[in-house]
Amino acid sequence: MSAQEIRNYTLNFGPQHPAAHGVLRLILEMDGEVVQRADPHIGLLHRGTEKLAESKPFNQSIGYMDRLDYVSMMCNEHAYVRGIEQLLGVEAPIRAQYIRTMFDEITRILNHLMWLGAHGLDIGAMTVFLLAFKEREDLMDCYEAVSGTRMHATYYRPGGVHRDLPREMPKYQASRWRSQKDADRLNEARAAGLLEFIEDFTRRFPKAVDEYETLLTDNRIWKQRTVNIGVVSPERAMQLGFSGPMLRGSGIAWDLRKLQPYEVYSKLDFDIPVGVNGDCYDRYLVRMEELRQSNRIVAQCVEWLKRNPGPVMVADAKVRPPRRENMKGDMESLIHHFKLMTEGYCVPEGETYAAVEAPKGEFGIYLVSDGANKPYRLKCRAPGFAHLAALEEMVTGHMLADVVAVIGTQDIVFGEIDR
Repeated sequence: MSAQEIRNYTLNFGPQHPAAHGVLRLILEMDGEVVQRADPHIGLLHRGTEKLAESKPFNQSIGYMDRLDYVSMMCNEHAYVRGIEQLLGVEAPIRAQYIRTMFDEITRILNHLMWLGAHGLDIGAMTVFLLAFKEREDLMDCYEAVSGTRMHATYYRPGGVHRDLPREMPKYQASRWRSQKDADRLNEARAAGLLEFIEDFTRRFPKAVDEYETLLTDNRIWKQRTVNIGVVSPERAMQLGFSGPMLRGSGIAWDLRKLQPYEVYSKLDFDIPVGVNGDCYDRYLVRMEELRQSNRIVAQCVEWLKRNPGPVMVADAKVRPPRRENMKGDMESLIHHFKLMTEGYCVPEGETYAAVEAPKGEFGIYLVSDGANKPYRLKCRAPGFAHLAALEEMVTGHMLADVVAVIGTQDIVFGEIDR
């Protein structure tokens, strides 16, 4: 066979979405089974989020933030709401800050459980998916208890949160598929309020994480699929604009909750895990330890919230809607609510950048106000965008099967990338 006959070929990898919520197509240039080049083509989401937000009052875009990274819903809301608060010059009451911090960490656990289950499925570990979703279901019930919905919560509001934590949890009912005995067992932790339910979760969750690690951490096949795959050095991770577990997995202890603390993170005790080798395995270990640390934070927030009642919204009527019971008997309150929800509020001129340590990395909102009731400019800083841009570099020289592991380790959600 002549040398001219031996040449690279092009392979379409996708369109599909392994661990990447949204359509992804890779055009791979292959030398046998070794990747020589990868060209990511992101799917047709193209929702124009930032321009849509510039056409609506500030408060009408809060729910749209949930729909960017729709596995890290409340964290997205948090950055946007913080930006509005900085321009308005308001600060949420301390109880609302603890609630926000608690739900940020609940969201981090939700995200990492989704990532763990999907990543495991992608590279051949099915059982962990079933276990992760068992715990995830409990936390989705917490979302539903405070906001009435399991995903797109719109719970954070400029000046606080929509309402205080409920004093009772929805309960399972006996049915054709569930006996009364099973329903009673499932309802044991739901007998009291939401805080008691979350407290029960924090007590049993470390054992669940132990189960995940028993399945994967020392598993020979898991390590063969992740060790020394997608290695990124600390220097290169910073050059590429990595953040979150992708950056910490390369050994850089950068976390906004510690280095630029917001809400009540400066009052809480938790550690920042970092990797050593910067490969898929290290990023897995970082996220597993973040599950434990987030659980620690949630437990501390629960303890404080149980001891400290108080308001969860500022008293300023320009941003705080009237109480629903007042609206039913008072025309002025009804008009006030209607005007606030349809026209919003005018935000002073200025610009600001507000960022949070979202589960995937630094999620930031850059806002410019010209004094009107809608943003003059809005720009989202999505962590997944920088991570996807590094995909070619991370897979070049690896086998075709390793591409799936690298996509999984990036924990991509395309809603925030193709905005």
